[in-house]
Amino acid sequence: MVSDDRASPDGPRPDAAASEPAKPPEGPPGQQAGATPVEITTIASPENPADAPAEGDAPTPPSPVPPPLPPSVVAPEVSSVSAEAGPQSGHGKAGIWTLTLGSVGVVYGDIGTSPLYAFREALHTAKEDGIITPVEVYGVVSLILWALTLIVTLKYVAIIVRLDNNGEGGSLSLMALARKATGGSFVILVLGVLGAALFYGDAVITPAISVLSAVEGLKLVTPAFSPYVVWITIAIIVVLFLVQSHGTARVASFFGPIMVLFFLTIGIAALPHIAREPGIFLALNPYYAVQYLATHGHAALIALGAVFLAVTGAEALFADLGHFGRRPIQRAWLGLVFPSLMLNYLGQGALVLHEPDAAAEPFFRMVPEWGLLPLVLLATCATVVAAQANITGAFSLSRQAVQLGLLPRLEVRHTSEEHSGQIYLPQVNTLIMIGVIILVLAFRSSSALASAYGVAVTGTMLITGMMAFIVLRHVWGWSRLRAAATIVPFLLLELCFLSANLLKTFEGGYVPLALAAVLVLVMGTWVKGTRVLFEKTRKTDVEMGELAAMLERSPPHRVRGTAVFLTSDPSRAPSALLHNLKHNKVLHERNIILTVRSMNVPRVRSEDRLTLEQLGQSFWTVELRFGYMEQPAIPRSLSGLRKFGFKFDIMATSFFLSRRSIRPALRSSMPIWQDKLFIALARSASDATDFFQIPTGRVVEVGTQVTL
Repeated sequence: MVSDDRASPDGPRPDAAASEPAKPPEGPPGQQAGATPVEITTIASPENPADAPAEGDAPTPPSPVPPPLPPSVVAPEVSSVSAEAGPQSGHGKAGIWTLTLGSVGVVYGDIGTSPLYAFREALHTAKEDGIITPVEVYGVVSLILWALTLIVTLKYVAIIVRLDNNGEGGSLSLMALARKATGGSFVILVLGVLGAALFYGDAVITPAISVLSAVEGLKLVTPAFSPYVVWITIAIIVVLFLVQSHGTARVASFFGPIMVLFFLTIGIAALPHIAREPGIFLALNPYYAVQYLATHGHAALIALGAVFLAVTGAEALFADLGHFGRRPIQRAWLGLVFPSLMLNYLGQGALVLHEPDAAAEPFFRMVPEWGLLPLVLLATCATVVAAQANITGAFSLSRQAVQLGLLPRLEVRHTSEEHSGQIYLPQVNTLIMIGVIILVLAFRSSSALASAYGVAVTGTMLITGMMAFIVLRHVWGWSRLRAAATIVPFLLLELCFLSANLLKTFEGGYVPLALAAVLVLVMGTWVKGTRVLFEKTRKTDVEMGELAAMLERSPPHRVRGTAVFLTSDPSRAPSALLHNLKHNKVLHERNIILTVRSMNVPRVRSEDRLTLEQLGQSFWTVELRFGYMEQPAIPRSLSGLRKFGFKFDIMATSFFLSRRSIRPALRSSMPIWQDKLFIALARSASDATDFFQIPTGRVVEVGTQVTL
């Protein structure tokens, strides 16, 4: 069932085993860590989808009630390794504090660099008649502080990070969990696709606005830097993206200390200004936020869109859950990041109360002249860390999307022998770099880019909230009232922020929306195209059992060794096997009908990696299972056959892959433009040999033509 990196649009098979997420404190009743996962999709096909699925090599059919698998291939209960337990177990206090330090550098880079521009932009939009009054200052500071408290602290730190999928977080992990709980709801699939698409829109904007806002501090050091700000920014961005192919494991060890120094610096820099204007503590009272919103009408709504810039990056708390675990992320936020951000925003407000002219650049004006250049350099390092975390997140999300069947196979390179999560995706890296450079050249300032920022993040947060409600209701077993009372207030708050951000659509907000629309179109086309192709190729399938019996009765010429034929459905004969018999008229001594499945858990234990069943004297069916965070390595995994007494020797094994050429049909269930888009996506897919880590010298490719 190696499906062409394509997921069944209708989710889990009803005959597969069910899974539940690892049980967090006060979590759903009856859950246990390492629960049984359910197969949610078959993954990347052995065929080069330029070569898309055909004849038995297609993905699982997207029918509402798919035919049950034969008993021999129904996925048994499989345990997974919970990342929540993983990073923390066995390390004790020292390990947790190491993870906490690491989370400061990776998780909080984006939200940590928001003070560079969030308060400035919010204050700029809040003032009326060009005059800044204490009412605006208190109101904006109060709005920012309470946004951080309600959205980040209460929603994400207290609630969302508990909704892990066996230790993993992120929109696609939550989608997999919610789809399992609802029997493969198509609506949840759409929400997951939209959430992932919005993340990509954010991934292009974050490096641009972060690095640009830091480099702009050079203009305060000396105006001579003004003409070069854009080009210095582009140079930093280009270098950042070019080093991705070499891996970031060595420099990543400095991310945590750099961000700790940054948070301590911005917190301490605020203290003298707070001491000079202690009245700024009044902004801790939500009354000032409510009063400002009630008395400033349309201006307050516009300011609300800028206030939201202070919480952009909150999604990283959930997205990076699998790398660090819940407790280190919570400790880092409550112990360092949250207090530092609170102090800094209070300090910026106090500075503007005392010196209204400082509103143009309140972040950098908090330090004396001698400290300006060091702060600019430190802020630039912090924004590079934030951009790096964003790029890494895009790589991880892309790999998940491939494993879940939302995107074609992408080339994945591992840049570290010690850390499996250190990956590099050349296509994704290049596309994001081009997008970031275009944005910097088009907008040329962080203030202009701020109008494009926020829409995508708000949409992602809303989708996360919706899926969280489903998980609380159907996985944790909460009542509808209890789940609604927990999630709906946050949804209403985020709807207010979304309304405010949509006002910026024509000023730049269209950028992430356009990027998200393109990604939705691409993912939707890929899912629909694989579905159409499966329905067509299914009609010409040959039953594997019948073929094996026929070959036993009338055996062709035998050759030594083992042949491995990859397929999406072991009950059907792989097209590569049929073409080998048709053209070469030979059959190997041992023939493995191999299926690769992606499970709805991040990782699968080695003892649950494969199952073996004999079909006859010459045929065996093998099912390999991988979590959606794992890279499927077929040869290494097949070595596990030895525990069943099967003699597997890679040097005596040939892997037969179907290379297909897709052509649009005269009459297709998709529009001609979508046919062409699907074919282009299929041709851009990475080679199956590399994707499955099969030695090139052991691969035999069989070419076929299919039409949509």
